[in-house]
Amino acid sequence: MREVVLDTETTGLDPETGDRIVEIGAVELIGHVATGKTYHQYINPERAMSEDAFAVHGLGDDFLRDKPTFAQIGEDFLTFIGDAKLVIHNAAFDMKFLNAELKWMNAPQLPIERAVDTLVIARRKFPGSPASLDALCRRFNIDNSARTLHGALLDSEILAEVYLELIGGRQPDFALSVRDASAKGPEAENWTPTPRPNTLKSRLTSSEKSAHDQFIKKLGDQVLWRT
Repeated sequence: MREVVLDTETTGLDPETGDRIVEIGAVELIGHVATGKTYHQYINPERAMSEDAFAVHGLGDDFLRDKPTFAQIGEDFLTFIGDAKLVIHNAAFDMKFLNAELKWMNAPQLPIERAVDTLVIARRKFPGSPASLDALCRRFNIDNSARTLHGALLDSEILAEVYLELIGGRQPDFALSVRDASAKGPEAENWTPTPRPNTLKSRLTSSEKSAHDQFIKKLGDQVLWRT
């Protein structure tokens, strides 16, 4: 299963009032394991940065002026994410901005169903507790000391670690789980393995069987294997 952990930085809070994306960072997971493949892009928003947004991420007008626009990088971004699930902290915010940018470049929208919202997962798992990315790093003892300002790629890398903790720990199941982890409802909760349709053939050789029989004979008549 392929997932992409994603984060954006913007000029403000609402694309409907003209705010734009200025940075995208993304990390690829395969089977809940980071592959080392990432996507990172600074973007020229073609508008001035608000003071509040600059205080959050430190990306100013002079730095972004020579960067490509979203329309210029949109296809590369869509190619990177492919059809993967998108793991996002506060997904409604990022998906709102991504779909606004995609609409402005006449590209298909991203269905909200593709998003896995780690903020929602954290609030369900730890009701009443702080659920910010920094708070979750403290809870799971994840080092975020490099996070002095928000940065899309660094935040995605940290979020990938947080996400793995939220879904059950950093050790992947190596695809050994038979049941679909996305299944929901009573049937999923009561799932049990079914018998094999056909018994596996024995791999013991004749000489191995004979050696085992000779060994059992030496143990006497009261051994477990004779009852």
